[in-house]
Amino acid sequence: MTNHIEIFEVGPRDGLQNEARNIPVSEKIALVDCLSQAGFSRIEMASFVSPKWVPQMASSAEVLAGIKRAKGVSYAALTPNLRGFEDALAARADEVAIFGSASEGFSRANINATIAESLARFVPVMQAAKEAGIRVRGYISCVTDCPYDGSVAPAQVAHVADQLFKMGCYEVSLGDTIGQGTPETVSAMLSAVSDVVPVQQMAGHFHDTAGRALENIDASIEAGVRVFDAAVGGLGGCPYAPGAAGNVATELAHDHLIKQGYDTGLNRDVLTKAADMSRAMRG
Repeated sequence: MTNHIEIFEVGPRDGLQNEARNIPVSEKIALVDCLSQAGFSRIEMASFVSPKWVPQMASSAEVLAGIKRAKGVSYAALTPNLRGFEDALAARADEVAIFGSASEGFSRANINATIAESLARFVPVMQAAKEAGIRVRGYISCVTDCPYDGSVAPAQVAHVADQLFKMGCYEVSLGDTIGQGTPETVSAMLSAVSDVVPVQQMAGHFHDTAGRALENIDASIEAGVRVFDAAVGGLGGCPYAPGAAGNVATELAHDHLIKQGYDTGLNRDVLTKAADMSRAMRG
């Protein structure tokens, strides 16, 4: 269906990872179980990173073990390295994601490695995923602006996207991590990336720090993008991006798309319930 746009729910992972309150496993499971009834095809709800760096995600295996898996939903986990991938596999994640940056400053702050070093770390992950028959999604942070380096050149984003796609990522999610992108900078970036990755295998990931997330979604749709990451209740931010507000709220993105005549396949009543739950979890 040409007017279908998919929202990839990232609230239980990208949304909750930055919350200061130690959220109980039972609450995380309840949120995922609620979201599983909303009509999503994919929900990212775990992260197998060092608990020292992201303590909120230390319970990822318990959450994956406790959820009621809904038919037709792929439950995704973030895996920065081979150890993380092996943990995600043991916890029965349906798919995994690797994450790189388009800016050197953010790469060093976020994963203590250069872009080239981070890409090298992904090679064994991709190999192991291929052997296990697990799909891998690629994330790129700071696709228009970086809190350390300022403006990011579209060619730099295209370079990283090209590497991830050639490694075997089935989709590349392009993240405006600090929410400073504009329709103009987003369009220029997407134009560069579309030279190396088919637009059907690109996704937009916008934070609403400057209130432009919906405009940037519109610019992306115009460029042919049909998948957008969002976090129910507008949860999120990034521990390594000072001042970055939450992801665009799933329910806002849904309403915006419906108003324009697109179909998301999501149940608005369930989204409202999940948004209320997510806001209550913030403490």
